Amino acid sequence: MPPNKAAADAAHSAPDLEIVGDQVILHPSGFTGGPEPQDHGITERNLVHHMGRFRENPFDFLREVSLFVSGSGWRAYDDVIGQPIFYSGFTDRMKSLILSNPLLRNKIRELAKARLEVEARDGLLNAKLETFEKAKLKRKNEIEGNLNEVVDTMLDNMICKMESKRFIRSAYYMCTQLLTRAYHQGIHVSSEEVLRLRSVAAEAAKKKQSIVFLPCHKSHVDYVSLQLISYRLGIGLPVVVAGDNLNIPLLGPFLQHAGAMWIRRSFGNDPLYHTVVQTYIDVLLQQGFNFECFIEGGRSRTGKLLPPKFGILSFIVDSVLSGRVQDTIICPVSTQYDKVVETESYISELLGQPKRKESLADLISSSSVLSLKLGRVDVRFHEPWSLKEFLGQQITRLSLTPSKNISVRMTLEEKGRVLRTLGYRVLSEINDVSVIMPTALVGTVLLTLRGRGVGKTELIRRLEWLSERVIAKGGRVAHFYRAPTEQVVDRALEVMGPKLVGQINGLAEPTYYAVDRFQLSFYRNMTIHLFITEALVSAAMYTRVKQGGGPANQRITYDALRKQTSFLSQLFRGEFIFPPEGLTTNLENTLRGLEKDDVLKVTRDASGAPTFIELSEAERQCGRENYDFYCFLIWPFIEAAWLGAVSLMGLTPPLDEPKDVWLDSKKAQDGAQLLGKTLYHQGDLSYFEAVNKETLKNSYQRFEEEGIILVAKNKEIRSQVTMRLAPEWTPERDPKTGKLLPRGRLWDFTELIAQSRREGKNRRDGATVSSRVLFMSDTVGRRLYQTAAIPQPTDAAADVGFSSPKVRRKAIETGSKL
Repeated sequence: MPPNKAAADAAHSAPDLEIVGDQVILHPSGFTGGPEPQDHGITERNLVHHMGRFRENPFDFLREVSLFVSGSGWRAYDDVIGQPIFYSGFTDRMKSLILSNPLLRNKIRELAKARLEVEARDGLLNAKLETFEKAKLKRKNEIEGNLNEVVDTMLDNMICKMESKRFIRSAYYMCTQLLTRAYHQGIHVSSEEVLRLRSVAAEAAKKKQSIVFLPCHKSHVDYVSLQLISYRLGIGLPVVVAGDNLNIPLLGPFLQHAGAMWIRRSFGNDPLYHTVVQTYIDVLLQQGFNFECFIEGGRSRTGKLLPPKFGILSFIVDSVLSGRVQDTIICPVSTQYDKVVETESYISELLGQPKRKESLADLISSSSVLSLKLGRVDVRFHEPWSLKEFLGQQITRLSLTPSKNISVRMTLEEKGRVLRTLGYRVLSEINDVSVIMPTALVGTVLLTLRGRGVGKTELIRRLEWLSERVIAKGGRVAHFYRAPTEQVVDRALEVMGPKLVGQINGLAEPTYYAVDRFQLSFYRNMTIHLFITEALVSAAMYTRVKQGGGPANQRITYDALRKQTSFLSQLFRGEFIFPPEGLTTNLENTLRGLEKDDVLKVTRDASGAPTFIELSEAERQCGRENYDFYCFLIWPFIEAAWLGAVSLMGLTPPLDEPKDVWLDSKKAQDGAQLLGKTLYHQGDLSYFEAVNKETLKNSYQRFEEEGIILVAKNKEIRSQVTMRLAPEWTPERDPKTGKLLPRGRLWDFTELIAQSRREGKNRRDGATVSSRVLFMSDTVGRRLYQTAAIPQPTDAAADVGFSSPKVRRKAIETGSKL
């Protein structure tokens, strides 16, 4: 605690981690739970809490403003850990370093030479023989000059312009004011993690190394939160990679001066732009500036982590592999929210509404200015690690010989494996440090219970059970500060609001029900990664459990369980992040865990190997509530995969259509979504969230990887992606009536998914794809052929290539033409 009263008064309205130079002082003002450690000994601090408002307390408000204007203490942002930023001339210095970089200079000369050769070949130089060489030299200089002008424009639109400390102090104050109006309970961090981060940053600064922050991405608030934390900790603000769709009037320049690096959403076939981005990243990492990009690329609309995107990650890896950058530090970051401000717009997009173009008015109207009181933000930092050491391990694993130019020797396939390993390691570590918020716990409980609603007593009991299961699985639950669970539930319900969770009064006890199950699924998906193996095993068991008839009839052999679990794991390998130990080990560990929790009974032979698996007697006595919980987690995704497979049935060419017609891929997925909405309202689909555009897209991606569908991309019209069923997967039609016949590989594949579907009241899974469902799928498919059919690509058309080696091989084997 500061020793004098003036410092104590100043600290009263300041965040609780005061950092002056190398000293870190912990203040109790922002800490709502007392000084003792919480879960697993982690001490938590509210780093940025509510700031003064003029109408409520003019004196505090004016005092805070004066402290920021004068740059008092940590607000001055002077003794920053890292390389110098926010000084006049910073932008010009960065542009000079980029423009003089050998990588960029060589690319400009290469492109100029290539252009000159074309002009010379086409006779465009207009020079006599004796002056031809002079004309070439003059033209070469002209081309290089034009390319330099293009690069200068690219850089001016791209690079961050961290020029003014006065600006960044004002930006911090304004953003904190706005954010704490929306997230009124502040930004919470682990004191241990941020102190460790400062230590790592100090060591990296000595070596002139960058920290590359790789956060998950759920909201636009993500990068604001990390910038505020970095400012408050006295760490150099990272340069943040951002799509230029956010580079809109007023907001764009503001973000660019606060650290945003604008890049195009698609680079296309522009080698110069590609090199400019690589060079800029090289320079940032060579100079030791901190860097931030989102491992998932775009924001997750579903609440769970998305598969990694390798674009910017590939640039970073190339910088180190090539030796242009000695090393850089990787720091995975998890950002979790009580409530995400954009969820309503996410739901509209997932249901097929076109994404609205970003605008400042929309951003402000949907965020903190409205004082939404969305609870709090929890940010957690994984222990940072060396990228160079990681790449060294991968080089050894691939049996490559390290050298200065190792990237030249690495094939595209090998580099892809390295990037994939890196991406999924980061995602796994984000999950490891993620905090499960009270809203996620309540949303999960509400969506994993049978019946219309749940009483408050039962809601509290199940939330306590779920919290225990999260901790037992190695997860973290947001600190309750030892408050009674009832208060935690009340707080979560208040944040979620009546549009998400309804309450029925006038009963024996308050009863709650899910109003918007689709939107609630966003919060449930924040917990599913912890229980994904239990969910898959339970869904595999459901193939027997749903048959009823007593315990003996519901037993499943280990071989049958393993086979169905393997199938589901493969089906969802692009949807979820699985433990890295492999199927057999994961299955054995999961069975042991469920057996220990008295959910399952495992019968083993003399050697200890499992032979039969069934529900335990205790689980039957409690009405299968724990087993059902795991099933309810995965059923919506199984339903979506089944819907995707059913929609493929309708892509069978009608009898009067050519067999080799290609369909617009986006319209085919839109058709699947239309089919899903129809089946849901007709009672053949249990979960409306199964029509989720992102989940259906993932299903189609998986079908492509399996060679069920062939996908071709037009290199001239990049937005044109076409698809059709692979011949060996195409269902048969009745030659007389033209109706789809329920047989063949695709039918069997669909049935295999259906075995683990939740059995609904209006159907029985013995006739999974009933004639009614087949008819509806065929109806949607026929409309697609009428409106979205594209002639088969010919040799005279634009270059069209299949999108993966496996699919390309399938095309060759089946005689498909490129």
